[in-house]
Amino acid sequence: MVAINITSISKKIVFSFICMTLSAGSVFAFSNFQEDPAEYINEYIEYGGVVLDSETGNALVFATLTVKGTNISTITNSDGQFLLKVPKDLNDGVLVISYIGFNTKEVLLTTLKAEGNEIELVNSIIKLGEIKLVAPNDAKALVKSTLKKKADNNVNKPVLMTAFYRETIKKGRKNASLAEAIVNVYKQPYTSSRQDDIELFKARKSTDYNKLDTVALKLQGGPYNPLYIDLMKYPEYIFNSEMIDLYRFSFANSTTINGQAVYVVQFKQLNTVTEPLYYGKLYIDVETSALKSAIYNLNVENKELTGDLFVRKKPRDIKVYPTNAAYRVDYREKDGKYYYGYGNVQLSFKVKRKRKWFSSNYSLTSEMAVTDWKFNIDNEKLKNREKLKKSVVISDSASGFSDPEFWGAYNVIEPEKSIESAINKIKKQLKKANKG
Repeated sequence: MVAINITSISKKIVFSFICMTLSAGSVFAFSNFQEDPAEYINEYIEYGGVVLDSETGNALVFATLTVKGTNISTITNSDGQFLLKVPKDLNDGVLVISYIGFNTKEVLLTTLKAEGNEIELVNSIIKLGEIKLVAPNDAKALVKSTLKKKADNNVNKPVLMTAFYRETIKKGRKNASLAEAIVNVYKQPYTSSRQDDIELFKARKSTDYNKLDTVALKLQGGPYNPLYIDLMKYPEYIFNSEMIDLYRFSFANSTTINGQAVYVVQFKQLNTVTEPLYYGKLYIDVETSALKSAIYNLNVENKELTGDLFVRKKPRDIKVYPTNAAYRVDYREKDGKYYYGYGNVQLSFKVKRKRKWFSSNYSLTSEMAVTDWKFNIDNEKLKNREKLKKSVVISDSASGFSDPEFWGAYNVIEPEKSIESAINKIKKQLKKANKG
């Protein structure tokens, strides 16, 4: 068994667990997974490509692509690549491409090819004079101020959240394991040291490890992975009092999110630091200093060190190391308070077996979006037996929570579509379940 650990570097800065199992033949063949049923293929047209920064040519991770006027949407992966399936009757539609800090772009679907599309986005720069914006002198001081202001800016009461979770595991471009779940998140106040708890409400899976030959990759931790990238709740994973001094902070061009001005703070580990840390951007509200979004990556240049972070145990003749680890967290605002709204973890791994010439590439995506929340007035708590374990493998556990009646007509898991699109498909079932 190969287990990959994303939750602790020596100072606890990686967030999830990946579990790799060595199987023989079809030992790990679970429920039958048809990647593209014939009738499904005939109804859709597929588009693939990459979204790039027009100035630098760099791939844009977590860019959003949406067919205008519909719920059909997807996001780019850790290499900036996208795959979008559109019903044939919408083929004359308009594709809207957006990314924080860049001008939104619209493209006619009829101008796109089946694959190899390159879509470039242009940086959106705010001129300081236009909004009377004066950037602080010290980017690091602004980040520290943001972290200290969570009592003022973030929800500071216990909250009960309903969230939709989805994870996808691929070998190359082939889907090997898909899982979806509705979970209840018992969110603690942002100033509390208590960790959040999760209860599994409904789940299902579609898995076929036969597609993986002799090696199967599993993700441990499930919904905890995207939950723990809530930087305002768990700053100790990246920016604790010691680690914050291991980064260099600087300002990038300011931009807007939903019409509101934000500072963009870039961070990267100091050249003198050898331990793998993170690099990325923080989007901080100009008026309140609240964190509105964060997009960042783990430095995976040192294969041995980062491999040790993720792998818990594995067969001796297999080497496993990450080639990319990308994270995104978005906050939503209600009544002047910000709360966790969406988290996404994208991981890529290379698996090399001794005495074999070729290595295998795996990718894992773990994302969660909050669909509803209310204050936990009575501060209800889960019993230990009700709590989802942090070592859970959803693709294994889902079999005990499968409910065909709940999932209803939504019987095809479509990993290329955005999680918001999936949520819209099951809202009615969720409302019925809550009433029951």
